[in-house]
Amino acid sequence: MSMIKQLTKKGVFLAGTALQSLKKNTTNRLMNAMLAALATVALSSVAHAGGHSAYKGPDLSGQTVTIAGPWLTADEESFEAVTAAFEKATGAKIEYAGSDSFEQQIVIDIKAGSPPNLAAFPQPGLAANMAAIDGLVPLGDDTAAWVRDNYAAGQSWVDLGTYADKSGKDQFYGFFYNVNVKSLVWYVPENFEADGYEIPKTMEDLIALSDQIVKDGGTPWCIGLGSGDATGWPATDWVEDIMLRTQTPDVYDGWVANSIKFNDPRVINAIETFGQFAKNNDYVEGGTRAVGATDFRDSPQGLFSVPPKCYMHRQASFIPAFFPDGVQVGTDADFFYFPPFASKASQLGNPVLGGGTLLAMTKDSPATREFIRFLQHPMSHEIWMARAGFLTPHKGVNLDKYSSEILRKQGEILLNATTFRFDGSDLMPGAIGAGSFWSQMVFYVSGASAQKVADNIQNSWDSIK
Repeated sequence: MSMIKQLTKKGVFLAGTALQSLKKNTTNRLMNAMLAALATVALSSVAHAGGHSAYKGPDLSGQTVTIAGPWLTADEESFEAVTAAFEKATGAKIEYAGSDSFEQQIVIDIKAGSPPNLAAFPQPGLAANMAAIDGLVPLGDDTAAWVRDNYAAGQSWVDLGTYADKSGKDQFYGFFYNVNVKSLVWYVPENFEADGYEIPKTMEDLIALSDQIVKDGGTPWCIGLGSGDATGWPATDWVEDIMLRTQTPDVYDGWVANSIKFNDPRVINAIETFGQFAKNNDYVEGGTRAVGATDFRDSPQGLFSVPPKCYMHRQASFIPAFFPDGVQVGTDADFFYFPPFASKASQLGNPVLGGGTLLAMTKDSPATREFIRFLQHPMSHEIWMARAGFLTPHKGVNLDKYSSEILRKQGEILLNATTFRFDGSDLMPGAIGAGSFWSQMVFYVSGASAQKVADNIQNSWDSIK
């Protein structure tokens, strides 16, 4: 059974609560805005890498491809730069309509029988729901094979784009285009250099570094779970990243679908590993009692104190939006990959947690098929890479096309990934992913055992079945 089929079997991908949508939309927009802000070098939007020729498509004059999606403002302008290159090469016309209510409108359009040719879904859940009512057109085995061979962690992207159709048959529908990375640890290079600390390459090294900072009289981590009505969600990202570093992808998928129970020992182990950081008074600024009370937006401030109140902060690529004014990312602050366990490296490699947008065909046409082929060409990625706000796992792109060194480093993390998975809480039912998982993680850092909170979350999941 495919990963997405597991998740849709019991309605996991049905719309969650408003809070879950708020968290997902807010973090996605912050990520896109932050990626755009990191652009420091303007590059030509029609440049192509030295290792490949420019895209040359067939003559499609007189044909139109309609596309709907969530991209607005700078993202919309960047996507239109991409579509302009396709129009120039083929003579076809692209009509893109961006909307902040895309997720509601695409359902209406599909059910009414008047969808666009392509829809840009901000996560797999809604796409899977539309596939289940035969609202999507399969992209075919050849496209799936291309993704498997040409995207880093290619099988992960095939899995994330494969859903069951109305008859229950798995089909490949989703072509991922523009993704983001959450598996990051932020730090101040000057602080590391002053104290002789090196970037850890393994989780064992990260724990040893944390211990050394404590031994030297410092505090290694700033962690804050506060987020108003969404308090607790930063802890879920920690647990998800740890699950990917301690268990195989199929176990992660089973956990997200609840075919593996939340109180399974493997999940409890991941929660306890998070606790090794968050429930250690010596490890966290303000001690464990401050973790649940500190707002996630304020949490990284300790990195920039003199002397530093903490040395590291695990958070996604959007967090520099909350750094103090004047902090230059890449100079005053930088990041490294949240590392894997050396003891698990041969089995699990380099997993990455993140998100992204997928294009799915909702109405077939020859020009639409050709546009999907265009997205397989490195040029279609490099145009947006040069404009910022874009990351790709495409192995054929020229990394020099990224508009900043920060984006290039995140792109390298994607290319080095052996597994990629979406934020698990975003894929769980709203009552869990934006409910008991959040609240019980706050309960956990307040003193409850991992077993207790895992039992509570599983009980809440059982109650909605």
